[in-house]
Amino acid sequence: MFTQRSVPMCVILSIVTCGIYGLYWYVCLTNEVDAVTQEPGPGGGMSLLLSIVTCGIYNIYWGWKMGDKLDASRARNGVVPGSFPILFLLLNLFGLTIVTLAIMQSEVNHYTPNA
Repeated sequence: MFTQRSVPMCVILSIVTCGIYGLYWYVCLTNEVDAVTQEPGPGGGMSLLLSIVTCGIYNIYWGWKMGDKLDASRARNGVVPGSFPILFLLLNLFGLTIVTLAIMQSEVNHYTPNA
């Protein structure tokens, strides 16, 4: 159902392509988190557009919301929830969205069956 991605490869591709792959990763991961958590949101493309239009302000909220969704999903699956909302909020606030994406990808990979 979902693509299990290698976190180091995604980070390397984001750096090598000067962030272009990071934008693609952002959109795909947003859609996958929405599907995995069964909590639909504005979607990856709209989230990216809102982040660009608001000069990154929406990205801070996006980090909080994605963390909240992942924590709720963990709780529903019997896994102890972490502090993803606060962690993602702080990372995005300090411009470390790539770290947020890496942690989110690692979490989504747990929901993805190995191919």
